[in-house]
Amino acid sequence: MNVAVYSTKPYDRRFLEEANAGHHSLVFLEDHLNAESAPFFQGNEAACLFVNDRATAPVLQKLASRGCRLIALRCAGYNNVDLKAAQACGITVVRVPAYSPHGVAEHAAALILCLNRKLHRAYNRVREGNFSIDGLMGFDLHGKTVGVIGTGKIGRCFAGIMRGFGCRLLGYDVEPSEDFKALGDYAPLPRVLADSDIVSLHCPLLPQTRHLIRAESLARMKPGAMLINTGRGGLVDTPAVLEVLKSGHLGALALDVYEEEEKYFFEDLSGQGIDDDVLARLTTYPNVLITSHQAFFTHEAMRRISTTTIQNITEFAGTGTCPNSIQS
Repeated sequence: MNVAVYSTKPYDRRFLEEANAGHHSLVFLEDHLNAESAPFFQGNEAACLFVNDRATAPVLQKLASRGCRLIALRCAGYNNVDLKAAQACGITVVRVPAYSPHGVAEHAAALILCLNRKLHRAYNRVREGNFSIDGLMGFDLHGKTVGVIGTGKIGRCFAGIMRGFGCRLLGYDVEPSEDFKALGDYAPLPRVLADSDIVSLHCPLLPQTRHLIRAESLARMKPGAMLINTGRGGLVDTPAVLEVLKSGHLGALALDVYEEEEKYFFEDLSGQGIDDDVLARLTTYPNVLITSHQAFFTHEAMRRISTTTIQNITEFAGTGTCPNSIQS
C-alpha cells in the first residue's frame, strides 16, 4: 500500500522503515494531519497518524475523496478520530492496542520520585555549585496511599511498581480487574481522591472521562496531594488545576500530556516564547514537572508500535480487515 505517514520525526522513520522492510511505500511527512494539510493527501491509500493528528469529519471526507481507505494509528488512543465519520466515508481505522505498558508506568513512577525528592531542583542547584539541601525535603513513599484511576494494563503495571515501594493502593475503574484486586482495593472515585497522597491517571479519554479532574474533584483531594497524568491531556481541566496550585491546596503536579499540547509537544520551541498562558504559568512553579508526552518513548515501545502498525497495514492490504480495527 501507499501510505502517508504524518507527524514524522527521525525516530519514527527509523523504526517504521525497519519494520516495513520494503513491503509498503511509506511517504514521511513532518506536518500534522488537519484541515489545512488534508487537501494535499494524494496518491495514497492509507494515512498513518499519531496522537496530535486530527481526523475530524471534514478531514476524513477529504481523505476519502482522494482514495484513502485506511487510517493506521500508531498509538492506542483514538480520541482524535471521528469514528462515525470514518465509517460513513468507508475508511477503516486500526490502532496499536498495546505496546509497552511498563514504559508508561515506569515514567509515571519516575515523575513521582523526581517531584517528591525535588531531583529537578537539586540537579540545577549542583550544576550552579549550590550544594545546599534546604527546601529539598521529600517524604517516604512507603506507607503512603496511591490512587490509581484506570486499572488497565498500564494502571496495573504502575500499581505493581508502587506496591514495591510499600504503598497502599486504591483503584477506580468502571471495569474492575481481578489482577488489580491482588494489589489493592477498589473504591468510589470520591474516596480515591480524598484518601490518596498521590493520584495517578491511567484511563482513556472518552466523553465520560473528559475533565475527570476538574474543580470539584480537585477540591476533594487531600491537601498537599500529588497529581500525575500520563494518560491523556483532556482528562484534566488544566486551568482548574492552576487555581488549586495557586491556592496551595495541590502539593505537586506532573504532566506528561496536556490538553492543548498539539502546538507545542514534540517540537523544539526553545527559540521562541510559549503563547499558551496556562502552560507558560505552569512552567514557573517549582512543584510542577512537565515532560513532552514521552512516557511511551522507549526502544521496546517504538519497536512494538512500528511492528504492529506495519502488520495492521499488511493485514488490511491482504484481507480488507484487521483484528486491531476500531468500531464506532
